[in-house]
Amino acid sequence: MKILELERVSKRFVKPLDLAERIAGYKPEIVQAVDDVSFAVNEGEVVGLVGESGCGKSTLGRMVAGILEPSAGAIRYRGEEAGWQRASLLKIQMIFQDPFASLNPRMRVADIVGEAPLVHGIVKRDELDDYVDALLLRCGLDPGYKRRFPHQFSGGQRSRIGIARALAVKPDFLVCDEAVAALDVSIQAQILNLFMALRRDLALTYLFISHDLGVVEHLSDRVVIMYLGRVVESAPAEEIFNQANHPYTQALLRQVPRLETRKTKFLPIVGEIPSPLSPPAGCHFHPRCPHAMARCREEAPRLKEIASGHVAACHLNG
Repeated sequence: MKILELERVSKRFVKPLDLAERIAGYKPEIVQAVDDVSFAVNEGEVVGLVGESGCGKSTLGRMVAGILEPSAGAIRYRGEEAGWQRASLLKIQMIFQDPFASLNPRMRVADIVGEAPLVHGIVKRDELDDYVDALLLRCGLDPGYKRRFPHQFSGGQRSRIGIARALAVKPDFLVCDEAVAALDVSIQAQILNLFMALRRDLALTYLFISHDLGVVEHLSDRVVIMYLGRVVESAPAEEIFNQANHPYTQALLRQVPRLETRKTKFLPIVGEIPSPLSPPAGCHFHPRCPHAMARCREEAPRLKEIASGHVAACHLNG
């Protein structure tokens, strides 16, 4: 059953011109951060959203969470189009990349975690302390520390506070935006284990945004690959890692460090990711693709099913 569905979702950011620029005849700068993205997330599933920095992953996650409004297209939650002020959006919560900047430094942990459920009537004031204590324990934190401020915790502990805050309104769906990227590897493993335990115990669904395919491999049921605002490939995780189709996905997989490839020479993807202010015509990846041909420079490929549940946008597929 689909819990979330994105249909041709796009997001444009326009830089307004000042008076001098308007008089001089300048045109507004437009960034197409997300370009015609469509995919669905099934209930209970973990979907990994992967791509380089600047590809539009976080923007897409913020639209799913209702923080940003799409410029075009539709986002549906349980079959209904999610609006800015719909109560159903409480069921979609976001865990942000920076575990310190996303927490109010002037609020104690008890208030950070307990404010939203109190305001929305999920818990009564006389039950709030016990409710917050239970959430902190579930996320691996000592409730005795709930009167402390965020700066008094380590990065891993702040991540757990962010998770507890998201869980406080009893969501069904979590958008995790690079939720472990700022942490040490050993702490990353602890937080990933926590995510999987929460999924099992609370029947949660995740959209897990990351640039790290190594993390996504162990966490996701299905993987969606983005490049410069577009989805270029989507498939079950096992198929992505064993039979990647798109040249960009193949290039990303070659960068994942593995024990069996210790003596392999590191070969980065050729070139830099183009500016979203002036993306290349045709296939956005063609300036960096070793298989690019004339058609790639002129015509944008559409997502095509190449196997059951496996789609890719590449002219090499015919």
